[in-house]
Amino acid sequence: MTTSETFTTTAPLSLNQEFVCVFDQGDDGGPFGPRYHLVHGWRVRGAIDEETLRGALDDVVVRHEALRTRIVRRDGSRHQEILPPCPVELDVRDLSATAKERRDEVVDALLDEVEASTIPSGTVPHLRAVLGRFDDQDAILVIITHHTATDGWSMRLIIRDVAQYYAARREGVPAALPETRPYREYAHWQLASAQEGGAEAEHDYWREKLRGAEIFTVRTDRPRSAEAGQETSVHRFLIGAETISRATALARSVRGTLFMVLLSAFYLLEHRETGRSDITVPTFTPGRGRERDGFGDMVGSCFNFLPLRTDVAACRTFRQVLERTRTTCLEGYSHDIPTLRIFGQAPELMRPAMEADRAPWVFQVFPFPFVLDGEVIGDLEYTEVRLRLLDQAVGSDVPDGALWTLNLHPTGEMVGSVQYKNALYDHDTITGLVAEYARLLSEAVAAPDVPLPRD
Repeated sequence: MTTSETFTTTAPLSLNQEFVCVFDQGDDGGPFGPRYHLVHGWRVRGAIDEETLRGALDDVVVRHEALRTRIVRRDGSRHQEILPPCPVELDVRDLSATAKERRDEVVDALLDEVEASTIPSGTVPHLRAVLGRFDDQDAILVIITHHTATDGWSMRLIIRDVAQYYAARREGVPAALPETRPYREYAHWQLASAQEGGAEAEHDYWREKLRGAEIFTVRTDRPRSAEAGQETSVHRFLIGAETISRATALARSVRGTLFMVLLSAFYLLEHRETGRSDITVPTFTPGRGRERDGFGDMVGSCFNFLPLRTDVAACRTFRQVLERTRTTCLEGYSHDIPTLRIFGQAPELMRPAMEADRAPWVFQVFPFPFVLDGEVIGDLEYTEVRLRLLDQAVGSDVPDGALWTLNLHPTGEMVGSVQYKNALYDHDTITGLVAEYARLLSEAVAAPDVPLPRD
């Protein structure tokens, strides 16, 4: 591992890091807690050399400074502290005793185990890996990162870069990777953009769009209390390929996206559950600027929290809900700016999330590039593990409420999960809402022009 940077340096926080600090609960919980992490796994086919893999992981830490950057919060001030590269911890497991027919089951169990583990936010690098070896040609590689340093887009970059560095080391050639920019430049770019102004149109849009809006929340099964635990549980589910195929065709018919259809069904779920027609559902965007800004290949926390507001009161069919959702999404994405700047235009938006018996829910569909699905890089083949259906008592943390995630699988099915604070919600509440959503979606895409039930 070589780098010209051998000393610690500092930089201002990005607006994304400042947003995370809003929810700071110390190092034991919340976004700086040890379970606020991202965990992904890949089946790897081929003969893996462990030392080469260690070197490739270390190369990624050299390439991406966010993986060795701490967010310092002390004495009323906050900043980035960028440290020299250091080795990545690689835990190698011998899984050779596993029968072939049980390997997928063991993969799920290993991923659950890693998600239940911890990675402190103040310890660098913010990257660890577990390699489970079934035999000389079959393994599972699990990567864990702290979420303050990475996002979902970053995880795909990390495995791409690990694979390229591994292949390059095996062949004795430079890695075939695009140039990237250090995360500190992202922070400076954001701050300079804010100081230069030029976002008046975006500010005006969000100020008007969110006037009187309230963030989407779900009534809790128990009120918040100072004694409530911090643990997050996970419910996983599957939506069938036939429903998703119909949803995709419907999206095309209105020149929309699958996300718009799935979000429209989520609006309907909220409308049916609460009777509200004016609904603001938060989602995430990559937050990496335009391609020419050069941050598409950079690992770091860049996501924006985007509140998408739609009123379904006058909609008589699901297609009409979808058309309104499409307009909301196109407008919202075209006015995408850092979350703190949106909140500055809508100071009352999060008020319902402060109530004792309600908590916010976030809805996202993975749009990330670089998904490896049987790609051969060098002498290894990589396939991301996405079909996970086991519920989990303790998993990766969410700061509050619940995070609803949908991920399109190569089979055409939609793999879903709801990560939820188990101090606030019962398992039966979550499974009931998921079942109702799946039913609404299936019925809606099968007959999008049939009148919706009257309130």
